[in-house]
Amino acid sequence: MPESPAFLAERLRAKGERTATFFAALTGDQWQQVVYIEGAEWKVRDVLAHFVSVEKSILKLFENIREGGMGASEDFSVGRFNAEQVSKLAEISPSDLLAQYQEARARMIAWVSGLSESDLQKTGRHPFLGFTTLGEMIKMVYRHNQIHLRDLRRT
Repeated sequence: MPESPAFLAERLRAKGERTATFFAALTGDQWQQVVYIEGAEWKVRDVLAHFVSVEKSILKLFENIREGGMGASEDFSVGRFNAEQVSKLAEISPSDLLAQYQEARARMIAWVSGLSESDLQKTGRHPFLGFTTLGEMIKMVYRHNQIHLRDLRRT
């Protein structure tokens, strides 16, 4: 049996708080550390910009699926999307990015809290996971951040 909307909302809340605490504790120099060098170089602040863009965009995708849509198009490019979105947020300060992340996560939590059990079973195309249930996609939101946070801690 899949997790309930309340369980998923609580996981999003707890993991979101950990993420915010991590970024809030960084010093000025730490924001400029390089984390990824494959493709475009991403610094710590770019990873937070990535979190902001994903949190905002994925909620629109989830709503599309909840309403019966198919989700992401087959030609959607995760790499292109990430590069474009992080570039759009390049001039935003780390503190403003953190505030945007917290606002976007709060909207995600509120939205998930309003779902029904049957909503979690609706299927659509996720840009990374492919066709799966909305419940699995929601879990990917906090798992995605955990993966990047692990990389950040190594840096």
